[in-house]
Amino acid sequence: MYKKLLMGLIIALLCLSPIAAANWDSFAGDVDHNAYREENSDFVTNLWTYSMGSPIHSSPAIYGDYVYIVSTDGILKAVDMQTGEEEWDLDLGSPTNSSPIVHKNRLYIGCEDGLKAVNINSHEIIWDYDCNNVASTPFYHDDVIYFGSDDGHLYGLNSDGKVEFNKKLDGELKSSPIVVNDTIFIGSTNSKLYSIDTDKSTNWEFTTGDEILSSPSYVNETVIFGSSDGNIYCLKESDGGLVWKKDLSNKVISSPTVDEHDNSVYIGSDEGNLTCLDIRDGIVKWSHQVGDKIQTTAALKDNLLAFGSNNGNLYVLNKYTGAEEFTYNPGTILFNSPIKSSPVINGNTLMFGDDSGSLYSLNIEKYEVPGSMQLYYSLGVLIVLMIVAIVVVFKVKGRK
Repeated sequence: MYKKLLMGLIIALLCLSPIAAANWDSFAGDVDHNAYREENSDFVTNLWTYSMGSPIHSSPAIYGDYVYIVSTDGILKAVDMQTGEEEWDLDLGSPTNSSPIVHKNRLYIGCEDGLKAVNINSHEIIWDYDCNNVASTPFYHDDVIYFGSDDGHLYGLNSDGKVEFNKKLDGELKSSPIVVNDTIFIGSTNSKLYSIDTDKSTNWEFTTGDEILSSPSYVNETVIFGSSDGNIYCLKESDGGLVWKKDLSNKVISSPTVDEHDNSVYIGSDEGNLTCLDIRDGIVKWSHQVGDKIQTTAALKDNLLAFGSNNGNLYVLNKYTGAEEFTYNPGTILFNSPIKSSPVINGNTLMFGDDSGSLYSLNIEKYEVPGSMQLYYSLGVLIVLMIVAIVVVFKVKGRK
């Protein structure tokens, strides 16, 4: 009887204890770039807009109840996902175009002067590693933070900021690395994708026709990535052998999002297409044209695919057909701002930033969107135009 009471007490305590936050260890959250997290059971999806004050190119990172976002001028914000209110901010002291990752209450972010580690409890920079510009989003693997730099070095630092890995490659490493089976995959502006073991030995390298800014994805023992030569490539993990490639007609800066269960990979291009291809052979399943560059990486939840475009629109498509489920234009056409911040999804909450400096939260299931300041600006412009038109009409009539 006492054993049953003890077991019951243990179970009750486990139920009452808070659930540990899921780590956000890489660009778009994982090697598949789905950028999706299940929400907590008590989380309510609200619609809000938060102003960062300067353009947002960084993709948000989800950790616990907060979304972490960095503006191009290097201001880090922790925003409550439910209310859209700022919890705290921190000036990193250097511009950034990298995206943050979060692991066990520590945030890691690349800046123009190197990599910084931030304690999200004390809101302080606990260490920084000086090197050249780090546009590469870090990848956390086995207690080492891997990232590329414009100085051509692939670095790996431990949680104290000490160097565990340092390998000189060619070109600038702006692509965000992934680590699979103790192997690092990263692209370079010298047109090569590298496969390097965590013991620093180079497995293989594959040369494309132009620089690689796209971050690779991993699925079914293959590595998939885009190149500025206009192609998406699929290579064997083991030896870098070409499985297939597909010409997408223009630069591919976007990173691929893979859906292993549906054998699909989704990727945008500067041609303005979001294309769905078969992982196995590269055959195009469908392609959706939006009329402007797509440089964001798509977020995937169930049958919905979300991405932004330089035309200022956020799109949500049916992943099976490519048909538009809905679009959101926070700039209301008159004040369009390019969307270069890749979206993330927490439960039903979709979040992304744009070049106006705004961070948006909308409901991806109910197709509900927040209002925006640009809407009020647009209404103001229309009112002014109507007043001008009325004045002109009265003046013309007065002359008659």
